[in-house]
Amino acid sequence: MTNSLEKIFNSTPQPADFARSYLDHLCAILRRMDPAAIAAFIDVILQARNTEHTIFFIGNGGSAATASHFANDLAVGTRSARQPFRAISLTDNVPILTAIANDYGYEETFVRQLHYLLHPGDVVVGISASGNSPNVLKAIDYANASGAHTVGLTGFDGGRLRHMVETAVHVPTNAGEYGPVEDAHMILDHLVGGFLTLACRAET
Repeated sequence: MTNSLEKIFNSTPQPADFARSYLDHLCAILRRMDPAAIAAFIDVILQARNTEHTIFFIGNGGSAATASHFANDLAVGTRSARQPFRAISLTDNVPILTAIANDYGYEETFVRQLHYLLHPGDVVVGISASGNSPNVLKAIDYANASGAHTVGLTGFDGGRLRHMVETAVHVPTNAGEYGPVEDAHMILDHLVGGFLTLACRAET
């Protein structure tokens, strides 16, 4: 299937025209996302907060940055100190990541951390545009077997991740459209964080 960004560039090679077409394409993608799936994701996060469980975020590359941003926006951005969201990104400790990758292999980077940290009832959110990142899939498989609730944020056709998790929020794009998928995941972060911030404020 043709990458839509290549088609956009071929038809609108000037920067301003490309920018408008890119934004139009992104808006079309966002309109195809499922609000019910987003609501289910929010419910999972709220349930973890109510039961004092931890929400772990994992991902590679741009998705690693999204994992960090999600953890920040839930743990700090919601201003919910009275009943906090216990959100952690497993992408943030470089010594741990490099030690595990060096000693055990890159596919172990997240699952080894979950071995030490995960409890039944916790939530593991895997973020992957392709849905096929081996280290994310291995961590999700372990989380499923350990009594955690698993969530997948995916793009393209969803890959294996979309079908492994209990709750999936999918960004439908053609294969290889990393930018729009990661854009949508960050919008999802701010949508979810914004809702939870307002919901927490309404509790006071």
